[in-house]
Amino acid sequence: MADVTDATFETDVLLRSREVPVIVDLWAPWCGPCKQLTPTLEKVVAAAGGKVALAKVNIDENPNIAQAFRVQSIPAVFALKDGQVVDSFLGAVPEATVQRMVDQLLPTVEQTEVERLVEQGDEASLEAALALAPDDHDAVVGLAELRVADGRTEEALALLERIPESADTRRVAALARVGVDAGLDEADIADRLDGLLDQVKADDDARQQFVDLLELLGPQDPRTASYRKQLTARLF
Repeated sequence: MADVTDATFETDVLLRSREVPVIVDLWAPWCGPCKQLTPTLEKVVAAAGGKVALAKVNIDENPNIAQAFRVQSIPAVFALKDGQVVDSFLGAVPEATVQRMVDQLLPTVEQTEVERLVEQGDEASLEAALALAPDDHDAVVGLAELRVADGRTEEALALLERIPESADTRRVAALARVGVDAGLDEADIADRLDGLLDQVKADDDARQQFVDLLELLGPQDPRTASYRKQLTARLF
């Protein structure tokens, strides 16, 4: 349970809500109903055993947060998951109402089992996780990586099509297309990129390989931005 300010809202609420659901309690010292509600929120959230977080916001001291939620009366309570508001209520509601909100935020038994299986990380566990949740991002990416390592690249690429594209899916797809046993280090990748530059405009395969090699080089490598500019110059 944390007191959140305008300065810490992004870290303590938006980013935190990507790890566990966060309940935001908007209150003020002069608000009598707030003083009734806050202890109830603290009690119910504490009973969740760390599976839900509570963020308390004094709107007198942090008007930007109140403005972001378009609050016109308090107490106002919002539940966030993955940076998005998923539930809310106004006023000093009964404990049962608070409990319902928290219960809806808690992971189901199935979700908890999927997380356990993904954490194990072996092929059988990941396949079991996908049997329960066919589009679980971490299970798909983890199993696709194992498929690539086994040389089953077509299976890996088919798996990745189950979920939306992300940095993780692009990286694993690049590994599948380039070939995991290519044994490329960063110097090898740079040499191959240099060799492909003159081919990218006329050769679709060369262009795809160039893009895949950039994924393996990674956005953190200072050469990546330079190579992307060179690719754009050759194509246009």
